[in-house]
Amino acid sequence: MVGTEWYVALSGILFAIGMAGVLVRRTAVLMFLSVELMLNAANLALVAFARAWGDLTAHTAVFIVMTLAAAEVAIGLAIIVTIFRKRASTNVDDLAELRG
Repeated sequence: MVGTEWYVALSGILFAIGMAGVLVRRTAVLMFLSVELMLNAANLALVAFARAWGDLTAHTAVFIVMTLAAAEVAIGLAIIVTIFRKRASTNVDDLAELRG
């Protein structure tokens, strides 16, 4: 039986990888995937704590986060595809020109 601390450690590692992806990568798609990795790491920690304490409240929070992440994916990918069609690049440094 795997203890809760292992799940939390894995969650921390996944969150750190996602944070590094957001800070290092310059393409919008990879930054977007890194944010998704960070959301999933948070979900893993919530489920691990829910399992440890036998409380279902965290499961509800996970379902809400998953729903928001799905909406984020739909809207975010639509924006990224539209930008790629107009500019043929999703480099976030080039997108700074879009500011009003």
